Amino acid sequence: MLMSKSLVASQKNLPSEEERGVYAPTEKDAMHAVRIFDRLFCDMNDKPAVRLWTGELHAPSATPPFTLVLRHPGVLRRLVFSRDPLVLAEAYIQGDLDVEGDWYAVLSLKDHIENLSLTWRDKFHLWRDAWSLTPRRSATPDASKRFAHRHSRASDHQAVSFHYDVSNEFYALWLDHERVYSCAYFEDANDSLHDAQCQKLHHICRKLRLRPGERFLDIGCGWGALVCWAAKHYGVKAHGITLSKEQLAFASERIRLEGLGDRVTVELRDYRDLPSDGGYDKIASIGMVEHVGLARMPAYLNAVRQALRPNGLFLNHGITHDDEGWHEATATRFINRYVFPDAELDCIGNMQLCMERAGFEIHDVEGLRPHYALTLRHWVNRLERHKHEAVRCAGEAIYRTWRLYMAACALEFDTGGMGIYQVLASKRHRGAWPLPLTRRDLYA
Repeated sequence: MLMSKSLVASQKNLPSEEERGVYAPTEKDAMHAVRIFDRLFCDMNDKPAVRLWTGELHAPSATPPFTLVLRHPGVLRRLVFSRDPLVLAEAYIQGDLDVEGDWYAVLSLKDHIENLSLTWRDKFHLWRDAWSLTPRRSATPDASKRFAHRHSRASDHQAVSFHYDVSNEFYALWLDHERVYSCAYFEDANDSLHDAQCQKLHHICRKLRLRPGERFLDIGCGWGALVCWAAKHYGVKAHGITLSKEQLAFASERIRLEGLGDRVTVELRDYRDLPSDGGYDKIASIGMVEHVGLARMPAYLNAVRQALRPNGLFLNHGITHDDEGWHEATATRFINRYVFPDAELDCIGNMQLCMERAGFEIHDVEGLRPHYALTLRHWVNRLERHKHEAVRCAGEAIYRTWRLYMAACALEFDTGGMGIYQVLASKRHRGAWPLPLTRRDLYA
């Protein structure tokens, strides 16, 4: 499944009210806000409560699942006129809205607002009350306007930097010890995050049947977890590439500290510049394919195929969508605006077809959807526990965006709106079969 420093520029904290152009609420705003709140959420089975900027608590039910803490009436004004759930997300990111209670329950407001059916009488009263509310002059800047899914070298580099170059210190607060930023592999739902990520690293290496002396490439190597793990535990000569300068700096230092300089290398390189001599025995792409773009997918897979020896194995691990293609919706707009500016997802069927067209023979497809839901909940919990450190090193806005994004993604994986698959394939070589006859060796 975020607002990087590109969005908050050089500021470490949320902008002041003067900087955001916030007008002071009037005495009548509270009355109009309560009426709007009741009309918008009266049909919900578990009605939320609202605490106004005045401190007044309005609770339609005795046991609300959560309370929206509204710091400015302009939030409701924009919500009524736009009917866009992103208004609430932006208000939370800006600090105009907070949540008390069940953090995951509040995310149900997205579907409620999108499916809300109102009579003309209700709409008239809503618009009248909304028009009377004190407005906000500005909104959260839309960073997505800088990206147009062109997926040129320059835009891909900017998009990766937007997401990953927040700060290594920030990611260290909520990732596991190995610093793996992709779906973990839980043998039991009660596994710790660290154990599950170590199991994932082993699972990848076993699927690729890594052997001592083989040349192994990790495309989008992150902070170096997989290349270091593969070299230490499976004896390969590993190379990783990334477009993130922050990740490269960390991975290079990690390799030095772990004494792996003779077996592991990393570099800043675009996948378009991969060698085409078929020099790698095994290749992994873990959480990289989401950044490629659907139009660029054939070129990406062709670059992977050319870098792989005949009959060599390729593991493609990536997030998928439940629909074909990447269409505009609340979730996709949020992801592209605040999280991954140029990300595009497709369904697993299209991903496999694209791999086959690129000259790969598919051997194994494993769905990991519940694993990612568990992973994200671990990340959210760890981020919340380290809120003060996260705000200190990355800013309040980034903390809020990551928290919202990862919690929303956890629910998307829970419900099946998004999936994640590991697809094991080989560079097609007529007649040859690069794997054992069964999967028994994976679990021995």
